Order: sequence, then C-alpha cells, then structure tokens
Amino acid sequence: MEEPFTMYTTAITDYAGTEPSDYPDDYGSDPTESTGMCDRSWVREFRGQYEPPLLWLIFILGAIGNLMVVWIYTTVRHRLKTMTDVYLLNLAVADLLFLCMLPFWAVDAIKGWNVGIPLCKMVSAVYKINFFSSMLLLTCISVDRYIAIVQVTKAQNLKKKRLFYSKLACLVVWFVSILLALPEFIFAQVKTDRSGQSFCALVYWNNEYNRTKIMVLSLQICMGFFLPLLVMVFCYSVIIRTLLQAKSFEKHKALRVIFAVVFVFVFSQLPHNGLLIMEATQAANTTITSCKIVTRFDVAGQVAKSLAYFHACLNPFLYVFIGVRFRQDLMRIVKMCARGLSKGGFSKIQGVPKRPSVMSDTDTTPALSI
Repeated sequence: MEEPFTMYTTAITDYAGTEPSDYPDDYGSDPTESTGMCDRSWVREFRGQYEPPLLWLIFILGAIGNLMVVWIYTTVRHRLKTMTDVYLLNLAVADLLFLCMLPFWAVDAIKGWNVGIPLCKMVSAVYKINFFSSMLLLTCISVDRYIAIVQVTKAQNLKKKRLFYSKLACLVVWFVSILLALPEFIFAQVKTDRSGQSFCALVYWNNEYNRTKIMVLSLQICMGFFLPLLVMVFCYSVIIRTLLQAKSFEKHKALRVIFAVVFVFVFSQLPHNGLLIMEATQAANTTITSCKIVTRFDVAGQVAKSLAYFHACLNPFLYVFIGVRFRQDLMRIVKMCARGLSKGGFSKIQGVPKRPSVMSDTDTTPALSI
C-alpha cells in the first residue's frame, strides 16, 4: 500500500519522485500549459476534508475490534492452542500497529508534516511493516484452513508440530515484512510544496527509467496483493470443493464465510493495487500527460487508499468473530461483566473453556461457519 502522500501522478513526476505541482512540465493541451505547471491545490484541499474524518473512523472501529481480540487471547484464553490462534493474534497486533499510524496521516492531511524526517521515516516504515505482515498473515490463515479441512488426517498427526510451525511462520512473516519496508527507511523524506506546506513522501533515487520506483512498487503489488490473492483463491477453491462433497447441513454457512472473505479482500485491495500498477506502468513509459487526467487519478487514489484501509477494521469480524466458539466465549465474558456490574464491581474473569476460536482441528465445517 503506497503512503498517503505518494500521489498517483507518475505521468508528470520527475525521476527523483518530486511532486508534479512543484516543477514545470509539458501538459499538452491542458489549460495550465501556458504556465507549464499543473495546479493540484484543490486535490490537497479535497484530501484535507475527505481523509481525516474517514481515517479517524477507521482507527476507532479497527482499534475496538482488534483490541478485543488481543484482550481475549491474552487475558481470557491464556494460551494459544491452534495455528489459527497464533495467526489471528499476530494479525490483530499487526492491524493495531497499522491503525496507530493513521492519526499521523490524518493530522498531516490538515496541517502538513511538522515533526521532522526521523519520525517521517519511522511512521512510514512501521505503517508498511504492518501492512505487509497483515497481508502475509491472511495468506497463512488460508493455508492453515486448507490443511485443517482438506488434509484432516495429516493435520491431526502433526498437531503439535503445526503449532510450532505457525510460530515459526509468524517470525518469518515479520522478518520479511521488515525487509519489504526498507524502502520506507531509505526514501521517506519531508518535502515542501509551493505553498510552503511540508509533507512526508517517498523520494526515489534519480536513475534511468525510474527503475528504483518500479522495483519498489512491483514488490509491493506482488507481496501485498497478488501473492495473498493467489494463495486464497487456490486454498479456498479446494476447500469449497471439499465442503460440497461433505454431508453437512452447515456447509452452506462455511461457503458464505469463504465468499465473504475473498470478496472483501478483492473489493478493498483491487482498486488500490490497480492504480499502483498504472503508476508503475507510467513510471516506465509515460503515456498520460493531461493535467485533468492526472488530478483525477489523484482523487481516485485517495478513495481507493481509504477503501484499502477498511480491511484492518473488517479482519476481526471476518476471521475471529464469525467463529461459533469465539462468539460463545465472548457472550460468556459479556454476561460475567454484566453480573459484576450488577454486584457493584468487577470480579476476576474466570477463564473460559479453552477452545479453538475459528478453526477446529477436528470439526472442520463449523470452523468457517457464522
């Protein structure tokens, strides 16, 4: 996912990654041709009005859902029993750290970036680390569901080893995510536009054909979208075929969950990554030179980026709260809290029976049911 400050304007961006509104260029028949500049000030105004309230909404909703997941796993369950438990806890942590970066972008959209280059690099890098880790953990969850439902016998035989493998996989995911976020440490800089407002953006090396920018965007698109999507499509396709062959009255619920998971992922991520593909294409071979079209891409990029952010809010509901057992445990906690309030205070919450949250190693169909 590209930083909020990286515009979809490669068509009129120089090799150093500078903003098109800051430097002259040729826009063909565009009305700004006489001045040699594309006036995109209204795009910044649009971002300042549209983005902050939406980012704060995503932050609040996502924080509530993911904090509840972390609290239940760490306070109520006390230990992780299945691979999916490990993945879901790490996914909630990644989403929370990702959401914590959104207030910085919200303030920047209004006031600009006034907290220096080191914080610009750190916020950009932490943001990207948790974005990649979230996407890769979704990939791991898909594989785990495939093993638990399609390879039931193997899953049972390797139950203890699978828990170890899940923890190892999480370590690999975080390590790979840190590596993929290195461009943020290297290229994130604080820039100043013509109006004097500072903002945090990626400033790529000045090399021929924008090779650095194309490589960074290609890694982001492949690891943050296409790899998770391909794994999801393969795993869930085989799972669907297995469920259709199973004699279970609850399989239709499992199918609904699968379609919801894939649909939400594609709906939230495809527009943004589609624009990133166009940006990479433009960096390699400039074809769009109209200022009007470029500014439209800016607006489309803001909307698509916000849509992609919503995935962090929906993950708890798609991957955790849909679990029958998890919902039952949650209801027990709510009832215990209600009883504690009625007695004039909270008593220590007793641990609920330790059950798998979404996936069950022995009960495959309810693992995906609502």
